[in-house]
Amino acid sequence: MRSGGVPPRPLDPAAPAPPASDEAGEAPLARRRLVATWATAVAGLGLARLLALAEPTGHLAANLAGVAAFLFIWLPDRRLRERGEGWEAYGAPFHGLADGRTWRDWGRGAASGLLVCALVFPVFLGGFALFAGALPHLPAGVARLLSPYVGTPAFQPRLPAGLPLLAAVQLLVVALPEELFYRGWLQTAWARTAPGEGVTVLGARLGRGFLWTQLLFAVGHLVTLQPWRLGTFFPGLLFGWLRERTGSIAAPVVVHALSNLFMLALERSFYG
Repeated sequence: MRSGGVPPRPLDPAAPAPPASDEAGEAPLARRRLVATWATAVAGLGLARLLALAEPTGHLAANLAGVAAFLFIWLPDRRLRERGEGWEAYGAPFHGLADGRTWRDWGRGAASGLLVCALVFPVFLGGFALFAGALPHLPAGVARLLSPYVGTPAFQPRLPAGLPLLAAVQLLVVALPEELFYRGWLQTAWARTAPGEGVTVLGARLGRGFLWTQLLFAVGHLVTLQPWRLGTFFPGLLFGWLRERTGSIAAPVVVHALSNLFMLALERSFYG
């Protein structure tokens, strides 16, 4: 079953597929190594947050997103280099800035991402409005577990302050590194440990470890100890599906960045 308008994978028929894993025969060990790399990234970010509390200038606290971006790119890149692989086998095609294939592949993915946003965001807006309206009627303890919002919402359309810079940060410092790490490297490498397993959902073949990848994505957000951050599991499902459906991380990067911006706009519009 095809989803309306989203191009099937792969974006570039000439793009190399992930090679058969030499770890497939020792799949449990390979998966433990993947989880250990994830734990290293999350622990590193947690340590940076703790150090930021004691750093008097505030520079580290202001650049924690950059620390996360570094860890999410450097750790898997080191693993790929050890194996003699490149990112093109993990959904990040790059043939050089002057090569039209690079712009074609990422452009198609971005177009798919924009289409998905056009379909999903209106539905999410309605759901957010219902949730915001119900939240003040919940017990205070339950409300604090479900969201950071306090008070009765009053809708007035507003955009986040400093939108151009914020959009660049969300795209390049937040969405791109996280999608490289989770949907590009972790999801792909996990599926390679069991190449014959998986299910097809709406035209996308979801391999072994698909749900685990999204769960680790959500748990990683608990570096900031707020239980409602576990809700990132659900957009993670969409990002992971898009990675498999389109054959690259371009669409998930666009949807991830725009989703974060949309949430910030909704928070300002409903809560000022």
